[in-house]
Amino acid sequence: MLAKLMSLLLLGIVRFLTGSQARWYGCPPKAEQRIYFANHQSHADMVLIWAALPEELRSITRPIAAKDYWTKTPFRQWITTAVFNAVYVDRQATPARPPAPAAAVAPDIGSVIDAMATSPSDADTATAGGPDPSPEAPPRAPTPEELRTALPESDPLAPLVRALESGDSIVIFPEGTRGHGDEPQPFKSGLFKLAQMFPQVVLVPAWINNVQRVMPKGEVV
Repeated sequence: MLAKLMSLLLLGIVRFLTGSQARWYGCPPKAEQRIYFANHQSHADMVLIWAALPEELRSITRPIAAKDYWTKTPFRQWITTAVFNAVYVDRQATPARPPAPAAAVAPDIGSVIDAMATSPSDADTATAGGPDPSPEAPPRAPTPEELRTALPESDPLAPLVRALESGDSIVIFPEGTRGHGDEPQPFKSGLFKLAQMFPQVVLVPAWINNVQRVMPKGEVV
């Protein structure tokens, strides 16, 4: 009950202070699983995207929250947990790297000579009417399920993957840090990886405009 009252209070505060309005182009609000990805300019971005969603979508959409910032005080942690149902991401974690390929080992020259002496030549094989060697098949691309299974728990994307596997929609900021200009910064690879692991989830871009006048970088909540 308290979380419901706080959510209504936050909606009123956000709309009063910012005068923000949601405008949907080509993707009206719909109860389907989505990844909303937006530009990042302030800590208020998460709240603004959440407030832009209709009430029936807010309950199934989980914003991504930086764990180091949003758990710094008990109040912030309660807000993000009870009101936003946020997914905490550890910004200090290191993405998992694929294992390095095994070093190639040069064969012993004696074994090569023995193999040449005992194996038939190309001409012998052709005379005997043997089949031509078929080209090797290209490597098979991993399935989305295999990609999800291979992701270690220590990877920063792991909490997002669990949220999507449970059927929730999420809100992410793929730039990875806050920007200052009118153009988005280059995206990190996380959004692409999530799209590979969940090809059925709809990607919805969002743009937050003019929020720095409300909460410039360096301000606190």
